[in-house]
Amino acid sequence: MKLLKGEFPDVESVELDGYNISYPEGSGMAWKMFKSTPHILRRIREERTELEGLIGPLKLDAVISDNRFGLFTDKIPSVYMTHQVMIKAPFFESVLYRIHANYMKNFSEVWVPDFEKDGLSGDLSHKYLLPANAKHIGSLSRFGQRKTSDELDVLVLISGPEPQRTRFEKTILRQLEEFSGTATAVLGTPDLKLDKLDSRNHRIVSHLNADELETEMAKASLVISRSGYSTIMDLSALGKKAAFVPTPGQTEQEYLAKKYQKEGKHLSMSQRKLDLALAWKTRGDFQGFSSRIGNDYKSILNQFVAKLS
Repeated sequence: MKLLKGEFPDVESVELDGYNISYPEGSGMAWKMFKSTPHILRRIREERTELEGLIGPLKLDAVISDNRFGLFTDKIPSVYMTHQVMIKAPFFESVLYRIHANYMKNFSEVWVPDFEKDGLSGDLSHKYLLPANAKHIGSLSRFGQRKTSDELDVLVLISGPEPQRTRFEKTILRQLEEFSGTATAVLGTPDLKLDKLDSRNHRIVSHLNADELETEMAKASLVISRSGYSTIMDLSALGKKAAFVPTPGQTEQEYLAKKYQKEGKHLSMSQRKLDLALAWKTRGDFQGFSSRIGNDYKSILNQFVAKLS
């Protein structure tokens, strides 16, 4: 919310509770999700009621939901956005796909932010058929307008739920103390006001807005980050090379990191075995992305808005 308010300060906001899913370190994610199912189902029912209570007071014409299962209504058109048509899991993926498809049928439209051919999300949106109300809308990224270069050696983007974010930060900042190249580390803590140079003259900054972040990413030779899908779309738009450190227990990120390493495009490292020196040494072994920007979403969005008038 703080990030969005910083990017769109004049847009009214209402905060809805999330599903409060946490990611354990280790292999217990499936069991943790199973135990959380009653809470998640209850929250889905609650958020639908909350949405219908907001339509009148906020004079809403439509709702676009980013992976929120309950934000649909018969009163106004509703769009569901997801790149995880198939939810990655250690087992029962086909069952989870069918359950997810049933939720997606409740929406007027489903927008899948990926390319229909040679997609970025792999199995996540291409293994199974899309629902009848779904369509690929191309990659979504704020980036792609900057001229790229390699004047900055390493850009580190630290993110993820706690306590994993802090563990990532401590490990990489300790290793940066031994790194002789140029580097910028973004801590992913918008609440803080930190922007300093460390003993190696590396820049350590708590948060960058979209324009500042694009500038840093465009000039980085190597990006070290989580393998979250939004980051992947940004890296693709700029044609950059990455070393991915998936959030432990987050199956989607683990799948994407392994997929891109297998394809020879990016390095994948577990958080426990994170090695900055190795990532820098082996960067030449990986192809990285070729710059690819998708603008299909613009015409789809315009068509949707035209239906509302």
